[in-house]
Amino acid sequence: MKPGALIAGCLLAAVVSGPAIAQQSIFTAELLGSNERPGPNNSSGMGMATVTIDRAQGTMHVHETFSGLLGKATISHIHCCAGPDGTSVPATTIPSFPGFPVGVTAGTYDQTFNMLEASSYNPAFISANGRTAASAFDALVGGLNNGTAYANIHTEMFPAGEIRGTLVPEPEIYAMLLAGLAMVSMMARRRLPSCEDSGVRVSLASAAE
Repeated sequence: MKPGALIAGCLLAAVVSGPAIAQQSIFTAELLGSNERPGPNNSSGMGMATVTIDRAQGTMHVHETFSGLLGKATISHIHCCAGPDGTSVPATTIPSFPGFPVGVTAGTYDQTFNMLEASSYNPAFISANGRTAASAFDALVGGLNNGTAYANIHTEMFPAGEIRGTLVPEPEIYAMLLAGLAMVSMMARRRLPSCEDSGVRVSLASAAE
């Protein structure tokens, strides 16, 4: 194999195996009445929210399940950006997620949004965060990464929100990512020993940055 082709192959293996895996981030939240702010409640309702961000595609997938609500569901949003004891405006569409089940005490919601379109946001959130959909996406992802974004389901009995939860990175995803990078690194050392022999030094960690 020619040296130039060998170098290109080594660089491609490192670059593709790193950032491609890291483009997707998953965040989860347990939705409970005790998490509501400013006034926690004793609702028997509970739920689970999962938000998957794909930076490469510019999308956000939202999956919510809920049951046992004391009131009938009216609206749901992702709010950003406030700490666990604070409140903030909805970042996502208003008055609610499109197609969110209403008039029920239990249900499921599943929707993927194009976060590079202004229609995926509350206009006030865009205005407060750079005035473009792209800048609003950056702000929302920042809030998710630092634990200041939360999912909220509102009901007739609790107009300000009956169950809520702070969205946090899914630990298992990070474990899988690290395991995957370790496996890629091991396979690269076994199958492409000529990369090191050729004097090409490629760090998967630096490529991912």
